[in-house]
Amino acid sequence: MDKLTPLKPVPSLCAVAAASLIWFVIPVPAGVAPNAWHLLALFIGTIIAIIGKAMPIGAVSVVAIALVAITGVTNPGKPGAALEDALSGFSNQLIWLIGFSIMISFSLNKTGLGSRIGYYFISLFGKKTLGIAYALTLAELTLAPVTPSNTARGGGIIHPIMKSIADSFGSRPELNSSGKIGRYLALVNYNINPVSSAMFITATASNPLIVSLIAKGTGGSLELSWSMWALAALVPGLCSLVAIPLVLYLLYPPEIKSTPDAPRFAREKLTALGPVTLPEKITLGVFALLLVLWAGIPAMIFGPALLVNPTTAALIGLAVLLATGVLSWEDVLKHKGAWDTVVWFSALVMMASFLGKLGLIDWLSHSVGSGIDHMGMSWVGGAILLTAIYLYSHYFFASATAHVTAMFAAFLAAGMTLGAPPALLGLILAFASSLMMSLTHYGTGTAPIVFGSGYVTLGEWWKTGFVVSVINLLIWILIGGAWWKWLGYW
Repeated sequence: MDKLTPLKPVPSLCAVAAASLIWFVIPVPAGVAPNAWHLLALFIGTIIAIIGKAMPIGAVSVVAIALVAITGVTNPGKPGAALEDALSGFSNQLIWLIGFSIMISFSLNKTGLGSRIGYYFISLFGKKTLGIAYALTLAELTLAPVTPSNTARGGGIIHPIMKSIADSFGSRPELNSSGKIGRYLALVNYNINPVSSAMFITATASNPLIVSLIAKGTGGSLELSWSMWALAALVPGLCSLVAIPLVLYLLYPPEIKSTPDAPRFAREKLTALGPVTLPEKITLGVFALLLVLWAGIPAMIFGPALLVNPTTAALIGLAVLLATGVLSWEDVLKHKGAWDTVVWFSALVMMASFLGKLGLIDWLSHSVGSGIDHMGMSWVGGAILLTAIYLYSHYFFASATAHVTAMFAAFLAAGMTLGAPPALLGLILAFASSLMMSLTHYGTGTAPIVFGSGYVTLGEWWKTGFVVSVINLLIWILIGGAWWKWLGYW
């Protein structure tokens, strides 16, 4: 080995210092078990290591799993049981739903189907710059249900299409011509990504974790299915997707407003792709099958005997792609992102789960709830304050999953303590968990890809992120809350 890649010293020391401070220095609060407090120390240290990028998130997670097993915090005095607890996250079917779905989504890039969908929409709606923005939005929305990596969708599929369109109009950062059209399209490219991520359980990796946390936090009284989530997000999501390109158009109007050549450019790209291939047709068929199964349509028509578990459906889809040769086993093995997600997701889900089982989340939620209660707020004001704090604290996170793992369960429980309807609060926090990604240039994996292309300055990015966050919050709380009331969810 010519070069070692060990822990980064500064974030590692910060993580160790924080964990040690909680474990050894801060007294265990009344009503909290010592092992629960020690698990919190490991958990906080893990989150700090992830935020500071002490190592890749998968590597940090392996260390966290090892520490839980060694220290026995989940099962003091029983090493074997502690190891089983540490590895228990790998048995969570929602984790494998995301892993299998990420593997399946690789077929979009391999077959070229993702690019074909994007250019097709531009060929239809691309005569105006605003039309191109909505074409990108439609492509993003079309791909969202079957691409659980929002980074792969927004950064790997939509962004190259957006760049090729901007380049065709001579809008390039190196030519100082981003204002022509590139800046606007880059902002659209990014800011529709968090919205599409909020609209489907399978649109980003943290959503299944949220489903699990809501089910645990409500004692199993609220278990969101794929179709329930999609239906709840439908109206506010479409409102956001319509509003955001318009808002961005007003914030940073492109110099080029008419783009009569864009449809021709898109058609040329489609011609270069050639006719729809057999692998593309198979991929499209698999995605249609998955949507039918995830939405529970067979069970609706023929009865509950034909209800297919979402993870089982994803496994079926992956099996079909492997059996037909659209994906090879080598493709699956080489998809590091999928396996990486399974590992770090398992660690975070395991730690969050045991924080709940050991009573730490209940204690924390009652503490937060009591603090808000002393302010004399109703549950309405308290729920809005909790949501705002939860969303804007994402300025301090570089990972939506780390943020959800660290704060979601406690804030849900705190709001319920104030008397907020569990379904209303759970849905608002669930969707805020994706919407918060718009704030910064490091808020999710898509951000550094789009920001790194150079079309948007840091100041423009942060200004846009704040404005979009306010608009999204208003839409999802007001319109979303009314929609969920009409649906009878609360």
